[in-house]
Formats: sequence, structure tokens, C-alpha cells
Amino acid sequence: MAQGVWAIAEQRDGELRKVTYEIVSEGRRIADALGQELTAVLLGSNIKDKAAELAHYGADKVIVADDPKLDPYTTDAYTEVIAGLVQEKEPAVLLMGASVQGKDLSARLSARLGVAMAQDCTAFQVEDGNFVAVRPIYAGKAYAKVAFENSWPNMATARPNVMAVAEPDTSKTAEIIEASVDLADDKLKTKVVEIIRDESGKIELTEADKIVSGGRGMKGPENYKILEELADLIGAAVGASRAAVDAGWRPHTDQVGQTGKVVSPNLYIACGISGAIQHLAGMGTSKVIVAINKDPDAPIFQKADYGVVADLFDVVPALTEEVKKYIQ
Repeated sequence: MAQGVWAIAEQRDGELRKVTYEIVSEGRRIADALGQELTAVLLGSNIKDKAAELAHYGADKVIVADDPKLDPYTTDAYTEVIAGLVQEKEPAVLLMGASVQGKDLSARLSARLGVAMAQDCTAFQVEDGNFVAVRPIYAGKAYAKVAFENSWPNMATARPNVMAVAEPDTSKTAEIIEASVDLADDKLKTKVVEIIRDESGKIELTEADKIVSGGRGMKGPENYKILEELADLIGAAVGASRAAVDAGWRPHTDQVGQTGKVVSPNLYIACGISGAIQHLAGMGTSKVIVAINKDPDAPIFQKADYGVVADLFDVVPALTEEVKKYIQ
């Protein structure tokens, strides 16, 4: 019978991603509720030294697959290794982050294993001894509880920045298990030939604690400098609505929404964004939403915690000046 909760760690350039701490922390809570062990699975090259850190967030065991063919990430290699481990060990629950990499890997992995998967979840629960996932549907208008029937492992991904990260306990240790890796070349159908890195130093939208976004109300690309100034002061990332991206004012990497990036920061400031349903689907789980818009009937105000009915070109510079006074 399937036993144990697994959390698939995510790393880039040898550093664990924030979503990893969220998944391991949540995995610990679920494992405790089920009365089972938590195992973290870490893949990469020269990555063994990061295994002990996962114990600080609740892992009882850490399976490490360390091989040069696992760096950089490719769907083929990671799917092959993780699927083999799952088929051998038979965990009851398999958790991953719904990051760009996580969404790519989880889709292939669920197909390879032939199991159901709940994607982009905002909560996990244990009801009557069964694992249950909660995920938004209809562009965030409703939430569905998803239970798994005759499908093991119960597989789900968590939206980044939604799950709480546990306080690390540096006294906690875990059993480190080194997994053998046998990746034949004929099983690797893709190869990374070049990685073009973003050298701007900007905060990644999906991992940002604070985001300042602009929409059609920005009137043009040159006006985003007022959002960038505010974002720099408060340590925020700069996002954009689909309308702004379609107009060519911002790159697609800045787009927040159903067809862009789904974000869940602690603070989301929407400037000149009307609040179309596809945009709300991408930021609706933000902890605190502040909307600045001239139109008092803009849909964004229905979702906002705080609303300012005014011209953003008056409000944002004034807000920036107040922030400068506060941090001086």
C-alpha cells in the first residue's frame, strides 16, 4: 500500500527556490495529519550539500539524485528519474510547486505515471484520513475541492507564495538517501544548448512579496518609470496587465493574469488596471490588494482591500514621496 508524503524540491544554479520551502513546509503539515513520513526529493548536479537544509523545514528523509545530466533542468531527465523513484517507493502523496518548471514537470510526470493531478492549488487538507486539494476554477470565481479515488500517488501542485513557510529548525536532521541515476542518451530527447539569463537583477514576479502593476491607464511605456521608482523603494517587482503587454509597453515576462503569470504576493498595487477577469485570475490570491483607478466602477475595486479613486499620475508620485520619508 502507498505510504508517505513526497515533496519535489526545485533548485536553480544550485540554490533552492522559495517554492521549495513552501512545498516542504506544507508537506510536513500534511504528513503529520496523515501520520506518515515526509520525504523531499532533490535533483541536480553537485547538489548534495543542500539536502540537509530541507530537513530544517520538516523533511524526515531526503532522496538526492546527483548527476551532471540533471543540470540544467530538462523535462525528459527529471521525469525519468522521478517516475522511477515513485514507481519503486510508491508514495501516497506527491507535492510540487506550480512554478514554470513545476507546471512543466508535473504535467509530464502525471502522464508518465498515469495518475490524476490537481494543478495550481491554493490549499491542501486532510479529510477523513484522505488527502484533498483546493484549487480555483472558472478564472478564480469559485474553488473546487479535489479528492483522489484509486489514483496513487495523489499528485498536486501548489501556487507559489500561497503556502506558509515554517520556521526553520536547524537542529533537525534527515536521513539522506543517494539515488542511483541511469539516464541513457536515447531517453533524453531534448538538450539545452544555451541559457539566456536575465541580467537586469529584477525580482522574479512569481516569487515577489510585493508587486506594483500598471495597465492601460499608464497611457504609454514611458510612464512606467513612476512605478519602477516606487517598486525600487519598497523592494517590489513591476508587473503589467495584458492590455499593456499587447500594446507593446511591457515585455510578456511582466504580464500578470490567466495568460501571463499567476502571482500571490503579500502586497499587490494595481495602477490604472480595470480588473478584467483574466487579470483577476492571476493576482486574486494576493494577501493585500490596493487599487488606484479614476473609474469608481472599475471591477478591480470589488477585489481590492483598499481603493483610491483618483488619477494614478497624482497618487503614485505622492505615494513615492511619502515612502521616501518613511524609509529615511
